[in-house]
Amino acid sequence: MTDPQPVLEKVRKGRKGAGLTLRDVAKLAGVAPITASRALNTPDAVSETVLKKVREAVERTGYVPNLLAGGLASKKSRLVAAVVPTIVGPIFLETVQSLTESLAAAGYQLMLGQSGYENSREDALLEAIIGRRPDGVVLTGIMRSPESRKRLLASGIPVVETWDLTPTPIDMLVGFSHENIGIAVARHLHAAGRRRVAVIAGVDERSRRRAKSFSDEAVRLGMAAGGVTEIPLCMVPAPTTLGSGRTGLSDLLGQDAAIDGVFCSSDVLAMGVMIEAQVRGISIPGQLAVMGFGDLSFSRDLHPQLTTVRIDGTGIGKVAAQFIIDRADGLQVADRVHDIGFTIIERESV
Repeated sequence: MTDPQPVLEKVRKGRKGAGLTLRDVAKLAGVAPITASRALNTPDAVSETVLKKVREAVERTGYVPNLLAGGLASKKSRLVAAVVPTIVGPIFLETVQSLTESLAAAGYQLMLGQSGYENSREDALLEAIIGRRPDGVVLTGIMRSPESRKRLLASGIPVVETWDLTPTPIDMLVGFSHENIGIAVARHLHAAGRRRVAVIAGVDERSRRRAKSFSDEAVRLGMAAGGVTEIPLCMVPAPTTLGSGRTGLSDLLGQDAAIDGVFCSSDVLAMGVMIEAQVRGISIPGQLAVMGFGDLSFSRDLHPQLTTVRIDGTGIGKVAAQFIIDRADGLQVADRVHDIGFTIIERESV
């Protein structure tokens, strides 16, 4: 077999900045380019001797086939893009893991993008993703800019919006109602005998909606001090942190020192609230009930254990992946809006 080094040097000199091509691999293997292509794409179509030569050439050179070129020919990239606000916080990791595993089982790879919360980079990120024509796009939430919505619709790429709920998605959706969560949490605290509640929420749009519906229902149930029309509220940066929970409780106690229940927009915030309460000598749940959102792995290991809202992130990932796979296979998705619901996990902090 031809020594690979002269071939590699010729490539570098002849096409500055270009990588090794299939033609170069074929030359190294001593076969025609079309034969090398068959060996890589349909190995059963060539002899064992040819297959061995081509594979040895690939191994010696480190050549990686151009999947984009193959995708253009087959009209499939075998790539699915997912966009989440952050990977710093653990709230979306269960969904990402489930997406990865479900897609991989069907021969797809997941490409992950991080859009951020405030000053979101989603528009630029989506433009780059659409330009690469993946077989599907999985998005977090339903709040898109008009420009991004228009681009996604025009692309024809299957789109699944997640972690939210609307009857009018761009294409398909699997999620839950943030408004219903806020209402359910308010009723849970009311049933537990709490009458002066407050809320700490991240500044992101979904947390705001949970906080708003919680506040509205709490006021309706008579859980606001002195008959006011709003309950104490503290907004904190997203992604939320343990420190934000501590300072958030301090802020709320400054607004109303007699609050007896706090709803936090994340379990991380709730853990910060519990730490601050313990530092101040406030007993949980005796003096203060605390509820979180997310049911993260540490929630059951806190003392007291955290009462929280469980979201089936694994289920969201599995359904979203199946939606994409079905559409990529040319199948119709009958139920394009899938409400996966939520569960209040009652533990010791309420």
